[in-house]
Amino acid sequence: MATRAEFASHVVDLLALGARVDIKKMFGEYALYIDTKVVALLCDDQVFVKPTEAVKARGVSLPEGEAYPGSKPYWQADELLDDPEILRDLLLATAAALPLPKPKKPKTPATPKRAKPKAVKRRRVD
Repeated sequence: MATRAEFASHVVDLLALGARVDIKKMFGEYALYIDTKVVALLCDDQVFVKPTEAVKARGVSLPEGEAYPGSKPYWQADELLDDPEILRDLLLATAAALPLPKPKKPKTPATPKRAKPKAVKRRRVD
């Protein structure tokens, strides 16, 4: 089951971080960005926070789970949807602990393919 757009919008509204927060749809699910860093995934209408030492230092106990089959373990933060201040603090701490994303390499223009010369028909002269 894919995450509903209403759920993703609800999570963004709960965080109340304005332009600092963004979501992007990926394969039917959503990635949650704070300050251009992916801090959580929204999968199957659940919030999965990237595990970092900064979150452990907050003393919040969250169950681990897979955001999608075969993923690394993430912390399930669904219970924090009822307490948006703690969720906001947790996600801001995660964003602060993560490095900035690597800048994307500029796209190089494709080299045009050389046109093959047309075969010239030659007439035989007798």
